[in-house]
Formats: sequence, structure tokens, C-alpha cells
Amino acid sequence: MVDFERAMSILENSTRRDILKFLVKEPHYPLQLSEMLDVSQQAVMKHLKVLEEGGFVESEKIPSEKGGPPRKVYTVNQSFSLRLDLGPDLFRAEHRKMPRGGPLRLSSRLPGELDGLVSQLGTRRSIPLVEGMQVLSELDECLEKIDERRDAVIALHQHVMSKVSPSLNEGLASYEERQLAHALMIQPRRPLDLDVFAQSMRMRSNDAEEMMSTLRERLLRDLAVNEGKFVAATDNTPLPWWMVK
Repeated sequence: MVDFERAMSILENSTRRDILKFLVKEPHYPLQLSEMLDVSQQAVMKHLKVLEEGGFVESEKIPSEKGGPPRKVYTVNQSFSLRLDLGPDLFRAEHRKMPRGGPLRLSSRLPGELDGLVSQLGTRRSIPLVEGMQVLSELDECLEKIDERRDAVIALHQHVMSKVSPSLNEGLASYEERQLAHALMIQPRRPLDLDVFAQSMRMRSNDAEEMMSTLRERLLRDLAVNEGKFVAATDNTPLPWWMVK
């Protein structure tokens, strides 16, 4: 699976996006796509090659019904979501793979309000068109509600970041220290790769590790002072200078 940057690079081309719009509905031959998009078959083949190399589509040779040579048919073989949130104190870029499975397998991940729908669908292999349209309408409504809640959470995240930023400017003197703090805030639940950070800032890894150590001490000190809590450690753990009495 390609990463966010590679996916954006591939999908920035409008013709490739148009090709995918047709392929998600059903498999197509290059000649079909050329006629539907009013683009030369040679250009379509070049775009299909890029999409196939990126893992977006796959091809299969189908025997000709008229006795000629087999023809290639293309279909989409990936399910993922690209998300980009941008604003003051906000930049989140994600490439998320969609989970596989039917209603029963996905039930533990779905909102509770869809329990009835999951029971209705069960393990059925086919759904009449009219029922499918009703189900899809209900799912679209659920997605809209989820998007509204997500937007609100992202806005609150942005608000918190904006409130923390002034303390960074006051407490961290250098640009590199502020960038390190921002990197930690952007993904507070994931370990930060200091080598990657040092490379992006064009600094030595040892200097980045020293900055991280200093920042950790500040975070521990702020936790103890602001929250009124003790910082627990084993007997052999050396204490920072500010904790020694």
C-alpha cells in the first residue's frame, strides 16, 4: 500500500481520478475508458500503468469473444481514505486503509445506531436495487453525522493547539526546540523518531536527543507543579536536578 505522499502524487492528476471513477463501478478495457473520457488510448494506458504500479488497480487478461488476442481489463483493488486537515495550528495528513468484511465482521466497529441494519443485512449475498438504495441512504446519513462529530473534535484539537502555542514561544528559546515540541503534540500517542526529526531539521541526532531529554525534564516538572502530583520511579532512577531536595 502506498503512503500519503505517493497517493497524493498519483491522484493529483484529474484524468487518473476520472479513470478510477469508472473502475470502481465495474472493470473496464482501456478502449472503453478512452472513449468515455475522450482521451487517447495511449494516454489512458500510461495513466493505467501509473495506477497499477501504485497498487490502485490490477489488470487481468480476458479472452476475446471474437477469437482475437486476449485483452486487458482493469479493476480497482484498494480501499482506503486520504484525509488532510489544514488550518492555523492544524496539519493532519493521514492515509487509512479500509477494513475488510461484511456486516457481521464489521459490527463491532460500527455505530450502535446501525445494529438494526446489520441484522437486516446479515450474510445475504445479494440485495434488491430498491432496498440497496434505502440502505445506502441510511448509511450516507450516518456518515454525515460522523463527519460533523469529527469536524467538531478536530476544531477542538485545533483550539487546544492554539492555546498551547504561546507557552511554547515563552518557554522554548530556539526554533528547533519549538519544532520538537510541535512534533510531540501532533502525535502525542506515538513515539517520535528522533533520527527522522533530526534529518528534517538538518541537525545531528545527538543534539536532537539532548533537546528531547531537556524537554522531557520540563514536561515532568510541569506535571508535578501544575497537577500537584508526585513522579514515581524505581530506587535506582537518577532524579532531575529540580526534584532533588
